[in-house]
Amino acid sequence: MGVMIGLVVGIASLLGGFMAMGGHIDVIWQPFEFVIIGGIALGTFIIANPMSTIKDTGVSIMQAVSGKAPKRKDFLALLGLLYALMRELRSKPRNEVEGHIDNPQESAIFQHFPTILKDKELTQYICDYARLIVIGNARSHEIEALMEQEISTVKKHKTKPAGAVSTVAEALPALGICAAVLGIVKAMGAIDQPPEVLGHYIASALIGTFVGIFMSYAVLSPLAAKIKLVREKQCQPFIIVKQSLIAYMNGALPQIALEHGRKTISAGDRPSIDEVENEAISNVPSSSAMQQAA
Repeated sequence: MGVMIGLVVGIASLLGGFMAMGGHIDVIWQPFEFVIIGGIALGTFIIANPMSTIKDTGVSIMQAVSGKAPKRKDFLALLGLLYALMRELRSKPRNEVEGHIDNPQESAIFQHFPTILKDKELTQYICDYARLIVIGNARSHEIEALMEQEISTVKKHKTKPAGAVSTVAEALPALGICAAVLGIVKAMGAIDQPPEVLGHYIASALIGTFVGIFMSYAVLSPLAAKIKLVREKQCQPFIIVKQSLIAYMNGALPQIALEHGRKTISAGDRPSIDEVENEAISNVPSSSAMQQAA
């Protein structure tokens, strides 16, 4: 919603100010200038990125526009799942716990938190490291280093679209100049025409420079920043999992281990200790209920 509001405010201010100065809107409408700039920008974007990044950029733009990032309720659900899982790790034999992490789709714990189960990458991340804890041979500092490396890889992958869009944004002013040069070439070909006609051609050419600068600094650069912000926030659950499980491996009780994860959440989204107690821990199904579900 914020992206759309920003675009409306920016474009309205642009057109309103131009009209207030006595400008005519129809002068700005130069579709072939837009085709030149947009076509070259799209072409360079395709050249510079693999198909997977191109597809993911479309997804990331939709996520940025809709603000699809984890919210407080999602963090509470994750903390609740981690508490239930750590409680099982602490109190149940290895063969019972393995049932949850080997097949999370059929696990009563994971089924109780469908929003987490829906995120396959996060679910796999939790299960992989819970499995290492069950095996019991790895030391906590080794697991922590491995988790940090995977988080770095996940973050790098998730923020690729932001870098791709930013690269195009940086190129747009120069692409606008390319369109303007072509417009000037066209104007020079009509040098024998009356000043009114020649002036129209030159004005049309300058629109290319304007569009390139506007699209770069007022649209794509802010959009790239928004994509990066949303995607980095999508990495936060992985950090919560890491801090909680490492604290548990170092001997913390499940409820204390959750505090290590909760403290990594930014202040604006961080649930309070009471919220974790009332909405996350208390919402965890009992062991008997999980056995009946199984």
